Amino acid sequence: MLRTSLLLIAVIIGLTACNKYPNVPKHYHQQLDKAISTAGENAQEIKKAVESAPAHQKEAVAFLIAYMPERDLKELSADFILENTDYAFMAREQFSWAGAVPDSVFFNDVLPYASLNERRDNWRKDFFERFASYVKDCKTIEEAIDSVNKNIRDELLVDYNTKRKKPDQSPYESIEQNMASCSGLSILLTDAFRAVGIPSRIGGTPNWHDKRGNHNWNEVWIDGQWYFTEYYPSGLNKSWFLADAGKAIPDNPEHAIYASSWKPSDTYFPLVWDLNIKYVHAANVSERYIQLYEEAEAAKKIAETHVAVQVMMFKDDVCSFQGDDRVAVNVDVFCGKDQVGGGKTAGPTQDMNDVLEFVLEKNKSYNFNYTGEAGQMKSIQLTIKDEPQTLKLYYK
Repeated sequence: MLRTSLLLIAVIIGLTACNKYPNVPKHYHQQLDKAISTAGENAQEIKKAVESAPAHQKEAVAFLIAYMPERDLKELSADFILENTDYAFMAREQFSWAGAVPDSVFFNDVLPYASLNERRDNWRKDFFERFASYVKDCKTIEEAIDSVNKNIRDELLVDYNTKRKKPDQSPYESIEQNMASCSGLSILLTDAFRAVGIPSRIGGTPNWHDKRGNHNWNEVWIDGQWYFTEYYPSGLNKSWFLADAGKAIPDNPEHAIYASSWKPSDTYFPLVWDLNIKYVHAANVSERYIQLYEEAEAAKKIAETHVAVQVMMFKDDVCSFQGDDRVAVNVDVFCGKDQVGGGKTAGPTQDMNDVLEFVLEKNKSYNFNYTGEAGQMKSIQLTIKDEPQTLKLYYK
């Protein structure tokens, strides 16, 4: 009887341990124990956040708390954590692109309430209400990114200004002053992106390769790839600083490029205003910027000697731009006896913007060969000029 009772007690203890954090994956349990212990006098707030979170949000709350800096564990309220999480999930439910973001990216690059060491403002609800109106009609994440990027300055009325009080301003510190550093502007933009379910993080370098100083900017995630942008947009992966970023030195901490991360990564983000802070996790992404720069330089060299030629095939010489007048035909391009390209023209069911394109050397003559309606071989010769050209071919 005693043995049975002891066994029953052991089972109950075991079940209690397993249910310590219901609906939270087991691999977070030890981290949560440690976080609650670290929270000290604020432990009850951290426990309350985990216990009060809706079942479908518990893992997200556990993720935030598991990797939360000590300063936040000791200061943040349960209400702060729960509201931040609730509005992040609201964006995920409301916007199609946010719903398509995998948990690993959503937790790390949408859910967090902070990017660097800035003051912890409760901005999530406010920013959701501000920026949801700009993206409500967007069909894709690219459209949403563009809309937020184009409207953030006029919505928040914050501009770059060296007279700002400090470099690492929180969103409301910048809004109150109507000014911010590049870091402050980057924090604003990442928070605006995250508010509407767009994964975003801070990119930056503590010092350019030529020792001209630091710079921070933003990165956004699209279908598994990271792209850079800035508060004052010039397009994805386009900016004045790409030539400098392309000269980053990956193995030199001072001249490398970093991207912030909530969960621990392979290094930390060097904060030039306080190099003693090492709790902002980051990945060294220098190689990606070097590659982007090399690709951009290669494209410039090609542009000096080559030009784009678009090829469209129509039923006859009326060349109607009605979709059903286009014909899908294989086209081979020759320069003398050498074939230099080939492809298939867009047919009647393809988008009107879908056009066969070749990049060909300037000031040379090319033959465009294809098979016509009656099976006869046709060939059109074109001398390439300095400007992009459109070649209209006829199937009949």
